[in-house]
Amino acid sequence: AREEEVKKKFRPIEQLKEEFEKLNVKLETDYEIMVKLISKFNSSASTLDEKVAALYDLEYYVHQVDNAKDFLSMGGLQLVIQGLNSTEAVLKEHAAFVLGAALSSNPKVQIEAIEGGALQKLLVILATEQPLAVKKKALFALSSMLRHFPYAQQQFLKLGGLQVLRSLFRQKGMDTLHVRVVTLLYDLIMEKMLLENSQHGDQTEEKIQQYQQVKLVPAVVEQDWCVVVSNLLAMPEHDTREKVLKMVGVLMTFCKERYREDQALSTTLSILRSEYEELAAEEQREGDRDGYFKELLGSVNTIIQEL
Repeated sequence: AREEEVKKKFRPIEQLKEEFEKLNVKLETDYEIMVKLISKFNSSASTLDEKVAALYDLEYYVHQVDNAKDFLSMGGLQLVIQGLNSTEAVLKEHAAFVLGAALSSNPKVQIEAIEGGALQKLLVILATEQPLAVKKKALFALSSMLRHFPYAQQQFLKLGGLQVLRSLFRQKGMDTLHVRVVTLLYDLIMEKMLLENSQHGDQTEEKIQQYQQVKLVPAVVEQDWCVVVSNLLAMPEHDTREKVLKMVGVLMTFCKERYREDQALSTTLSILRSEYEELAAEEQREGDRDGYFKELLGSVNTIIQEL
């Protein structure tokens, strides 16, 4: 009886197919959908809400590497880069969102975007007064553009990108961006270090030469990021502290003198040490031998020892 009931509720697939054919419903490909969305975004007849909705949907499609390449060949990338100039904050925000999604680990799009002037436009957004939501997405797009793309990293430094990121620490209400900035810089520094320490093939040699042009660490030290970074250890979230501790660890070689003179840092480290000693002990009592807090305590102790 149960089976009969189920059958009543659900029609067999053949019957559904027939009904769809009668209705002449054709399932669209991603390509066709993107063409429609791009023209919706680009049409002067579309309202602001319709344009935002089109960008919102595009973001979903361009995550996929092949779709992002199609997006490029349709001229969508250039339109979205132009969208970064919009006077409407919400359009800027969603244009940066789509751009970031299309750039994510997609070298072809990264090259086209930097040639299309996206880097300058993103830096302008980050350097000028904009709502937090817009800056958040611009930073996301910037991160996607710089990762694993040494040429873009070089241009970023040339255009004063590091100073722009530094200015975010002086603006009010931008706290949530601080950790993202530190995470980005940490990832870029590690990316270069890991490559230099890896097994060299021919391809790696070429990459290493490209990365040698990227003088990120000297610029970070020169612009006094040492203290900017270590000040973030006072933040309450463990996740934030974990990222900052990693960055302090990487900067230690270059910032040691600055850190030794920094009274506030040694106070913060002592406080963190006792907090994580307690949390790690509790973790162990609960049977977690290699827990999260033990790891954080290890990071704090390593830094204290090096100082």
